[in-house]
Amino acid sequence: MSKKRNSPLPSNLFPSQTPYQSDNWEERIAQVGYRFNRQYQKQDLKLPAEIEEMPIYQEWVAGILSGRIVSPFWEIAQPKKNQQCLDIGCGVSFLIYPWRDWSAYFYGQEISTVARDTLNSRGPQLNSKLFKGVELGPAHQLNYSPNQFDLAIATGFSCYFPLKYWGAVLLAVKGVLKPEGHFVFDILNPEHPLAEDWGLLETYLGAEVFLEPVAEWEKIIKATGAKVVKQQSGELFDLYKVKF
Repeated sequence: MSKKRNSPLPSNLFPSQTPYQSDNWEERIAQVGYRFNRQYQKQDLKLPAEIEEMPIYQEWVAGILSGRIVSPFWEIAQPKKNQQCLDIGCGVSFLIYPWRDWSAYFYGQEISTVARDTLNSRGPQLNSKLFKGVELGPAHQLNYSPNQFDLAIATGFSCYFPLKYWGAVLLAVKGVLKPEGHFVFDILNPEHPLAEDWGLLETYLGAEVFLEPVAEWEKIIKATGAKVVKQQSGELFDLYKVKF
């Protein structure tokens, strides 16, 4: 279960919510996909007054928050020329990050239909050689060839799923990485000052987050046979670069 917060949450916020077991991952995935579809479509969402009065909400509305909490994966694993790279939960990554400067081949996977459609429409216009398309699918189901990728990236969404799910993601990524390949992802560090307020905001935006101790994350990483080769801390998320 996710860590209890000091701020009470309404019992009817997620009326269909059930304990997070492997047999209801599909429900959770759909919920998170819906939350991001609404964001990409810029749909208005009326939140309780006490939430809208929070400083973190004001930063979110002003567009300031995203710049503070983004995980700069390229600082610990910059894609290299001609590398095959898989961006899981890519959002609109190819449109906002310098993939053309990196000259790396971009493959994306998303659960947001809006992000998938946007990238598949605009990506080829930016660079039809480097852009290899975006597939619709969850992070634990990667339908690619074994040993296909030099680098896999997954930032900004691990916190929406239980640790058991992330173990499945790590094993799925392991199967599609080359032996010398790396996987870069971020985790929500509950010790960061922003963590609980951000978690509360995200819950009201439609996707509750899990505030799991870093030590528990590192147990999952180790259990899947991954070795941490580099780390970097941010204001909310900590980046990990691992090798299997």
